[in-house]
Formats: sequence, C-alpha cells, structure tokens
Amino acid sequence: MCRRENLKLFLKGERCYSDKCSFERRAYAPGQHGQNRFRKVSDYAVQLREKQKVKHMYGMLEGQFRRYFHIADQARGVTGENLLSMLERRLDNVVYRLGFACSRDQARQLIRHNHFQIGGRKVNIPSYQVKPGEVLTLKEKSRKNALIVENLEGVARRGVPSWLELDKANFQGTVKAMPNRDEITMPIHEQLIVELYSK
Repeated sequence: MCRRENLKLFLKGERCYSDKCSFERRAYAPGQHGQNRFRKVSDYAVQLREKQKVKHMYGMLEGQFRRYFHIADQARGVTGENLLSMLERRLDNVVYRLGFACSRDQARQLIRHNHFQIGGRKVNIPSYQVKPGEVLTLKEKSRKNALIVENLEGVARRGVPSWLELDKANFQGTVKAMPNRDEITMPIHEQLIVELYSK
C-alpha cells in the first residue's frame, strides 16, 4: 500500500522504521509497470489516490470513510478539516498516537481486547470519538503486557501530538483539545477528497 501511494503510511509498526520496510527497499509502485514513471495522470486519478491514501492510513473501509465525509460535510466549518479532525479523534488513532500501540491495526486489536478504559468505564469500540477532557487509562491487568511496555519505550521516536498528553508513569493519556489542522503532520491534501466526493 505504501508503494502504491508513494508514501510511507507506517502500517507495519516497528518494521517501518527498519531496513526491512518494503518502501525503503523498492520506492516505486508495485506490479509489472511500477517503474514506468511517465504515465499521464488525470485529475480524477489524483483525487482518488489521495482518498485511498488517507483511507489506508487510518485503516478504514469505503463505507465507513464515506459516512465520515457526510458527517463532516454537514458540520460547521471547513469540510476537509472536519473530516481530518474526526479521523484523528478515533479511539484507535488516539491509542496509536499516545504510543500504546506501534500501528493503528495493533491499537484496534488492543481496544477490541478490552485493554482500555475512558473515564473509568470499558470502551472496546475502535471508532469511538474521543472528546476534550477525556482520560484514557490502560487497565491495571494490562500494565505488565510486554508488547505495550515495549511500545511505550519507543514513543519518544514517534512523538505525541500537542493536543494529547501522555502520563507514562500512570499509563494514562489525556485529550487536551480538539486536533487542529496544523498538528496533523502527514502530507494530506484533504481538498482533493472533498472535490472527489462532491462530484
């Protein structure tokens, strides 16, 4: 998927930071004609690739992604920014951003296996939308989980966004505010997605 989108999507956790990363080995599109760079690309193809890139980045299906777009379109403000804010506030993304998981797929699995609580109650829905002021806590039983401890040790390399706060000692994360567009550092051109769905 990274090779198809010509961008590192960090879908494989630690592997993406090592020499084993397929994008590092072959930074061209997969397939027989992947190295043919002189292909004419239409406006629709550019818009479609941007949508596919964001969809794969957040690990979503087409139906889910389209539903998020419709909600973002009906909300106040800029549609593209609303969409990115909703995607960033998904619980699986928050768990990944805080460093409890090394990929969004792993974060989704940890959530489904009831490792986390929000405000003292169990939440096992990866698409749950976190709100400012909410505190995410790792369950007491899960604090000795070798995988989670290892992930937290590597959090310094990835960094934690400014709209989140990580308390490593207490295995907690706090949502300080709504994510701003400036805090989403991945190269995303959300206007292309808005143009695609507005046709």
